[in-house]
Amino acid sequence: MERLVFATQKLDPDDPVLAATVPMVRALAERVDELVVLCDSARNHALPANVRVHEFGAPTQLQRGARFDAALARELRPRPLGVVAHMVPLYAVIAAPIVRPLGIPLVLWYTHWKAHAVVRAAEKVCTAIASVDVRSFPLRSRKVHAIGHGIDVDEFACSDAPPPPLRALVLGRYSPAKGLETILRGAALAGVHVEVHGSDATFEAYRRTLEPLAQGAELGGPVQRSELPGLFARSHVLIDNMRAGAPDKVVYEAAAACLPVLASNPVFDDLLPPELRFDRADPESLAGRLRALDGSRRPELRELVARNHSVAHWAEGLLATVRSR
Repeated sequence: MERLVFATQKLDPDDPVLAATVPMVRALAERVDELVVLCDSARNHALPANVRVHEFGAPTQLQRGARFDAALARELRPRPLGVVAHMVPLYAVIAAPIVRPLGIPLVLWYTHWKAHAVVRAAEKVCTAIASVDVRSFPLRSRKVHAIGHGIDVDEFACSDAPPPPLRALVLGRYSPAKGLETILRGAALAGVHVEVHGSDATFEAYRRTLEPLAQGAELGGPVQRSELPGLFARSHVLIDNMRAGAPDKVVYEAAAACLPVLASNPVFDDLLPPELRFDRADPESLAGRLRALDGSRRPELRELVARNHSVAHWAEGLLATVRSR
């Protein structure tokens, strides 16, 4: 009997940031006999019958860690195929003293540019690392396996392009790492309307600094995942200017909806042709791409996502990474 333990932050199909974890869990559950999910909280997840969920949420980090350890220890007998820490390196660090002495593979899934001390510690204690691309893990390591981004392609459908004028969409947190100043300046130079949706109380002050640049732009709040198809349908292009090292999932989601995407991150070179990429800190580079864009749908982008970044491809790659150790 194949069992996998999967540790993640939250299971919530309505969460603006973490909802995509639910289809990932479903895809893994289809490929093992039993999937055990350890998470801080879970709600409305409607998971398959072979998935068991343990919530370890608690008022303090110390209490959460203790509950996590207790739940994990209970699930290591009978011996699972492996333990996966999803996007939280601390889970791997906490799990390692329990998991590694038993010879159980410990894999971290992580895709971000931050290489803080906990990431470095996790890289040392894990048997393997899984990420979108070798460039989407912030450390050079022979442990890294590139497995794609895990997009539920069936969640998105191609639609007809809306009538002109050109409308651009930006999704994600209001964070300096997103390079929103360049997007707003480039769109203004091209005379393109921009609709921005994001949230992060940590960067509320940063959002206010963007308001003087928001000429012809809407700076909106967060949106639920269920709203994404409608946003894609009424837009001509998604613009993404995340700093290198963190390939935003929304780029692949928009591409799965056949929406053209303009992005600056070099990691998208396996998805976007040169005419859909711009220089990160250069508003004129973005403006030139916007002026040249015809706004037609791009079904070939959906095909690439389905081939290299589908949730099924991701689940197969993650399990292969676990089994390789």
